Amino acid sequence: MSEERRLDVLRAIVQDYVSTREPVGSRVLVERHALGVSPATIRNDMAALEEHGLIVQPHTSAGRVPTDKGYRVFVDQIGTIKPLSAAEKRAIQVLLDDAVDLDDVVERTVRLLAQLTHQVAVVQYPSLRRSTLRHLELVPLSPQRLLVVIITDTGRVEQRTIETAAEIDAGVTAELRARLNVLCAGRRLQTITQELAALPAQFAPAHRPLVEAVSAQLTDTLRLDAEERIVMAGTANLARADLDFSHTIGPVLEALEEQVVLLKLFSEMEEDAVAVRIGAENHHEALSEASIVASVYGGEEASDGVARLGVLGPTRMDYPGTMAAVRAVARYLSRILAG
Repeated sequence: MSEERRLDVLRAIVQDYVSTREPVGSRVLVERHALGVSPATIRNDMAALEEHGLIVQPHTSAGRVPTDKGYRVFVDQIGTIKPLSAAEKRAIQVLLDDAVDLDDVVERTVRLLAQLTHQVAVVQYPSLRRSTLRHLELVPLSPQRLLVVIITDTGRVEQRTIETAAEIDAGVTAELRARLNVLCAGRRLQTITQELAALPAQFAPAHRPLVEAVSAQLTDTLRLDAEERIVMAGTANLARADLDFSHTIGPVLEALEEQVVLLKLFSEMEEDAVAVRIGAENHHEALSEASIVASVYGGEEASDGVARLGVLGPTRMDYPGTMAAVRAVARYLSRILAG
């Protein structure tokens, strides 16, 4: 019973500190929360929580604030994520339903997520390596220039231009287009690299340079470092949270500018419906006082997702509300891409 009560005390401390940014004392807990025990018992519980490293006293005679470990226990104890309000759900539907293409969807999504959470929102573009090819087009631009257009099931469109030494044969181009669509359509792009490598041998020697060039371009397009990119919104929200960082927010902003840092953090997060990294769990010094709440999107199951989206903010954040918003937006975005 005491363990359960101490979790209730920790939960109350986190909730009060998130809403007020003021260290929380035992008297405040008695006044604001129906914990059903005496102030002396609460003080004993707070002492136990402090001994376990879940809360800390920032100043002498001050109340207590949660530590990273305390936030982690709080997040892990969230049994169910509260659903968004009807108004918030309508806002998601109204804003995203009017999107005209993938770029528009991503831009609208990142702005919406920043508005819902009041944090920095990050949306990763659907990964080509984890997407399914819908169609591939070869468009001659000139006698020696060919445009390769890749269209995925997520609506992502990639274009590459190939320069050839010999004049492009229209018949060979048509045959190559047909074979590539038969080979690739409906398959995840990362599973076709061996078939692409074997494709030139199926053509006459005189036509192999063109086929090799197209196959090499497609293979190169699938490279992880060539196709991952993200968009962000809401950095002003982070500036307004300046007081939540013991130092300046400059290093945090610099880390955000380094997209490779965020992509690495995203790739390291669990493929859960909602994953949370708190403070030092981010393994990046500049983000040691920040938390990331993220989710995968684009698949029926988390393991089938094609990319991630999430928010970044100070460790003093509304975790239940933020987790609910991230999950809801990820689910809605998945439905749009599947439609």
